[in-house]
Amino acid sequence: MSQRHVVQMSTSHATYGVCVLGTEVLLDTRRSTPKDATSFDVHATSAVTVHIIHSPVTKPMINSRWPLDPDIEVVVTIDVTSRTVNDNKVKISYYGWEGNELSVAWLYLTCVDVSLDVDLSRSGRVKSKGKDKAKWTWGPDGQGAVLLVNCDRDSPGTLGTDSGQADIRTTADLQDMSVMLLRTQGPSAIFAEYQVVLHVPESDAEKVRVFHAIRIDSRTHYKPILGPDKLSYVLDHVGSGENTFYVEGLAFPDAGFSGLVSFSASLLQAPHKNSPGTPIFTDTVVFRVAPWIMTPNTQQPLEVFVCSIKWASDPNDVFLEGLRVLLRKANCKLTICSEVDTRSDRWIQDELEFGYVEAPHKIFPVVFDSPRNRGLKDFAFKKILGPDFGYVTREPPRRAITSLDSFGNLDV
Repeated sequence: MSQRHVVQMSTSHATYGVCVLGTEVLLDTRRSTPKDATSFDVHATSAVTVHIIHSPVTKPMINSRWPLDPDIEVVVTIDVTSRTVNDNKVKISYYGWEGNELSVAWLYLTCVDVSLDVDLSRSGRVKSKGKDKAKWTWGPDGQGAVLLVNCDRDSPGTLGTDSGQADIRTTADLQDMSVMLLRTQGPSAIFAEYQVVLHVPESDAEKVRVFHAIRIDSRTHYKPILGPDKLSYVLDHVGSGENTFYVEGLAFPDAGFSGLVSFSASLLQAPHKNSPGTPIFTDTVVFRVAPWIMTPNTQQPLEVFVCSIKWASDPNDVFLEGLRVLLRKANCKLTICSEVDTRSDRWIQDELEFGYVEAPHKIFPVVFDSPRNRGLKDFAFKKILGPDFGYVTREPPRRAITSLDSFGNLDV
């Protein structure tokens, strides 16, 4: 049993409510108990399971009648979604000292299913009905979805990284994002009276952005719905089916940010007059933003970047020719950066470091730009950032740049 929703019973009129598949509904019978009642019993239709929660010393009376003990709780669950509105019924009968029935309280329940799902098992696929979706654990036997910072540039013509754009301009951009599915099932008439709201905590909103895939005129549009300036989103025209969302990270784990972000889908009773919607059920999932991982220098190189210096007092033509010979033997790509691009700064190992980000569905390299900010200051951003090649940089807070900020001093 997970969440518990409370329904107020009444003997003066029937009560109508909505519950979510597999969750507990506590029947509050205290206000509806007749003055002279001493016992009660509960009957329900076949899809409803009734749980009488009581202390060990409390026992039912004859014919499964229960004494009106203040410690007794009546809880019902339903494990089948409703086909029609109000197709589940619960009847509570109250009895006096002589066993006569004094009054009856009726409850009509409609059971719906609301499930927010992510790649909990890290298999690359979103499966339904995962357990403990609000927990994230490390390791090969751990669980929890992984989110990438969308720090490459798949969209041509943009000035920065894809995460800096509040829209999706190419389908390649979607491959860098994690999928989140909202699955709903139940009578459509119920979802007209109850809202389904997707929301993100304010503390996490600056770190992520969510797009809703919406089909319009046979084309799919990607609407930004959650992020730095949007904390909640009410879904329109909810019925039985799936809604697909694409989630991107905007910030790497860092000092003050563990990398954990959460999203929730809530079923709310539609607001009336000046009263806000009442939450009935909330399903929460957690992502961890994948960190930037530095490539160890023991791995086989794929590409070597080197600066060409021709016009300075100490050109490096001889060095470059020797490097060409070596890399041909190593079958490794050589990229020679022109002096115009490097502004005569030869120390490229001090300016940038290569790493990567990885999730079950995607991996791509990311260049880390040092804050040393000399002649090569803009090289990584202008020449390396591109499709499936990300970019990140950091500036030291509240202090001057020193030689320790040069990445020639940084190795794994």
